[in-house]
Amino acid sequence: MIIISKPYFLAASPLTEEEKGAIKYFSGETETVEKADLFTGESRVLEKVSWPNPKIALKAAGSFRQPWESEVDFLKSYVYDKGLIFGALHSENNLQPIFDAPTAVKEKFEERFKEVKAKDALKYVQILYWLNLLLQPIPKLNPDFFGVKEIDQEKVCATWMLSRIANIPLAEAFNSRRVSEWIKSMIYTYLRKNRILIPTSEELRKGKPTHRVVGALTVAPTPGVYFGTVVCDFESLYPSCIDSFNLSYETVDCIHPECRSNKIPDVDYHVCTKRRGFYSILVGALKELRIRLFKPNSKDNSLSEEERKIAGTAAKLLKLITVSSYGVTVRIHGVACPPLAEAITGYSRYALKESWKIAEGKGLRPLYGDTDSLFLDNASNEQVEWLIKAVRERFSLDLAVEKRYNLCVLPKAKKAYFGILSDGTPDIKGVTPIKSNSPKFVNSVFQQCVKTLSAVKNQEEYAQAKKVIKDIVKKAIGDLKNRQVKLEDLIYTVRLYFDPNEKIADMKTAAQQYQCALQLIDASKKLKRWDTVSFIKVKPFKYKEKIFTVKPAEFVKSLVEINVEDYVRNLLTALNQTFEPMSIKLETERKTEISRWLTS
Repeated sequence: MIIISKPYFLAASPLTEEEKGAIKYFSGETETVEKADLFTGESRVLEKVSWPNPKIALKAAGSFRQPWESEVDFLKSYVYDKGLIFGALHSENNLQPIFDAPTAVKEKFEERFKEVKAKDALKYVQILYWLNLLLQPIPKLNPDFFGVKEIDQEKVCATWMLSRIANIPLAEAFNSRRVSEWIKSMIYTYLRKNRILIPTSEELRKGKPTHRVVGALTVAPTPGVYFGTVVCDFESLYPSCIDSFNLSYETVDCIHPECRSNKIPDVDYHVCTKRRGFYSILVGALKELRIRLFKPNSKDNSLSEEERKIAGTAAKLLKLITVSSYGVTVRIHGVACPPLAEAITGYSRYALKESWKIAEGKGLRPLYGDTDSLFLDNASNEQVEWLIKAVRERFSLDLAVEKRYNLCVLPKAKKAYFGILSDGTPDIKGVTPIKSNSPKFVNSVFQQCVKTLSAVKNQEEYAQAKKVIKDIVKKAIGDLKNRQVKLEDLIYTVRLYFDPNEKIADMKTAAQQYQCALQLIDASKKLKRWDTVSFIKVKPFKYKEKIFTVKPAEFVKSLVEINVEDYVRNLLTALNQTFEPMSIKLETERKTEISRWLTS
């Protein structure tokens, strides 16, 4: 490719004398251009200031009152302006991307997206544009092209697809993990293609500093044990809210007085009712391609294995991009927009809250709601189908059955529960015993308890399982008291969130991981912030005139050293979080801290 244009940025017109002086000094050139303002839609007259090379362009930008598009990569800028697509096949005649999908694919596409075409023509056009690019053949390249000796075929496929969707060079698509840069390039491609001025970071933030955005809604669980629980999830909730509620940089708090009544629930902003937001078009198109085409195709046995694999790769890639469509709006330079981020989470909370009310109104019993999930107590298939349809009609959001639990245990704590799936597989989320820093011993006891519940389907079987759980815990405590456990199963592994060398200065109330760190540092081991340390709880001992309760795992040589009472207390604390809702309460007596530990 021969690049004949020069790097440029845009400046306000007319230019000041100082700006004209900078152009002359840096050997720049100017021409007057017109672009649409993203927020007002009005045409703006600007000066396109070209420079001999990118370095001079960046240096000269500081001499102008307000440069626009000065941060756009020069090579990408050329590609955006010429309507080219990285990683795509182009015609030899006019050097334009080839949009020629097979007839059979077009027919299937028309069928699956006819509803979108009727309701949202702009989104349909974007879907068709990306589909044509994704269906182009994937050329075979030697791994040397990517600077590696071997390469997985799925990785190759994902690289070509990402290059085409985000319009970034193949090498960047192969190596980059910065989803924000992919989304930024998608935005720039769309705006340049439609001759819309790319706003500055300050304009996108709309005068708001980047700040903590109120997140998703979590409805506190109703603690207890439930049979036949159905978990319904919103399909891609944040991307769906962006799409369904028309959330974009220019539509949130738009300039039209008549739109101000279209308030965002629980958020002090409104949404435009007069035009479709470009960000909602982009995110919505990717979401529709994933949900309506690639995800179902990846499971369609009528397709060849190769076709299913390609569809699966595309579905994973589109999910990664769409689930990041909210996060980048919070604080990523060049795409951050606090009002937009707050609008997205505001509508997500609204959707979950109202879906809960809809379910209750129909006589369903919601038990727990977390971000995009709704737990329903013993709901029938007919009730669930009704709810899915009602939510779709009310919000244009897709609700689907994600899991069915034969038995589900909901503790008081949010984001911590476990259930037994229909096939008997345990599904454990966030409970203390399975956390990465818990000892293997605690995890093993918990897993044994859960296993007894794997076949439980009614109250009678549940009552029997409770007795078995009591015996398991009783035996575990007996093993601890008799020291019939392995030292390696008692190890806690914890990350150091502070520099241990600084933390040592104040060891009066130091957490156990820093007690461990001090002993290791004294033994000439180098430690820094974010390192992990492994320790075992031992009987209290004096160390440097202070009382310590742990030793580095490698320093403990015998089970005689372990603090049995501490391990029993920690085991019961970890298990209580899960088992209290099951009417299995584990407790210790003040004197011995290990007897009278089980009541029901």
